[in-house]
Amino acid sequence: MSLHANHPHVHGAGCGHTAIQHDDHVDYLHDGHLHHPNGSGVEEHHLAVTAANPADCTPGHRCGGHDAAHVHGEGCGHPAVPHGDHVDYLVDGHLHHPHGDHCDFHGSVMAVA
Repeated sequence: MSLHANHPHVHGAGCGHTAIQHDDHVDYLHDGHLHHPNGSGVEEHHLAVTAANPADCTPGHRCGGHDAAHVHGEGCGHPAVPHGDHVDYLVDGHLHHPHGDHCDFHGSVMAVA
């Protein structure tokens, strides 16, 4: 894990960023990064590729979270989530990975209130 340099924003309840459960702690989705505040700053995290959050191609996945014409990317309205060596998008509690003409299902994550 690396420390995010020059990060004046304080993450916590009500900070405006989506909080998700990550292993045994809470991280915050912020501008395409997964931030974990600690006593010495903000660590850069990413979700590992696991059985719960695979990186498989799933062309049959159909999500009610957006229409079939929706394209994930910067400004699409879904928070970006670093996952393995790529970026997914959080849609209705699960990870979407844009892949050709479909979105791959890369597992669920738990948002924290």
